[in-house]
Amino acid sequence: MAQTEALFRDDAYLRDGAARVVGINDRGGILLDRTMFYATSGGQPGDTGRLTREDGSTIEIAATVTGETKDEIIHVPAAEQVLPELGETLQLAIDWERRFKLMRMHTACHLLSVICPFPITGASVNEADSRVDFDLPDANVTKEDVTIRLMELVNGNHPVFTRWISEEELESNPGLVKSKNVRPPRGAGRIRLVCIGEEAVVDSQPCGGTHVASTAEVGEIHIGKIEKKGRENRRFRIRFGSLPAS
Repeated sequence: MAQTEALFRDDAYLRDGAARVVGINDRGGILLDRTMFYATSGGQPGDTGRLTREDGSTIEIAATVTGETKDEIIHVPAAEQVLPELGETLQLAIDWERRFKLMRMHTACHLLSVICPFPITGASVNEADSRVDFDLPDANVTKEDVTIRLMELVNGNHPVFTRWISEEELESNPGLVKSKNVRPPRGAGRIRLVCIGEEAVVDSQPCGGTHVASTAEVGEIHIGKIEKKGRENRRFRIRFGSLPAS
């Protein structure tokens, strides 16, 4: 099994760089020794972009996924792409405009979980319309009120950063995990936290995704809709831009 150095875990702002081909799987997926392409996980879709070969030709990447483990990152070419050779050095470039929207949205989802401190039952990060589902029997909140509180956090320009803790530290502080049904993967000995605010005063939770460096970079967002999904489930939809006039 090939392991890839996941550069995005330490620097979400890397847009391009060089990497060496270490494997091609039986479906034509490309494995590299290192990558800034984020692989689909935790509700955030994987990156798209292109790989440029030594002869100048390009390979369009339609998706990035994980293999048997989170450390096996597979770059999935679009249809009818010529595959590179093992050992070849490629120049990588992600679709930065798309990635940055996903980073902004993912951070917004974390902010929403601060405003709505209820168990999370599901989430999906997308470029224009993301969602977070909460175990919330009585939704006595309005999209207008939640939007105001979201924008207060955004405009607070709070720093967003990551740090690592041991699995034992997570066990001793189970409140860090906000998901009702999903737990962070174990076995690596450490857990990555995404923190918001000085000394993580706003939020701290396990997450492997990519985020902006400051809440101000999220920009203007609003809650487009609060939907009832079952007896004890409410779905909050986050969208870019200001709240439309009712």
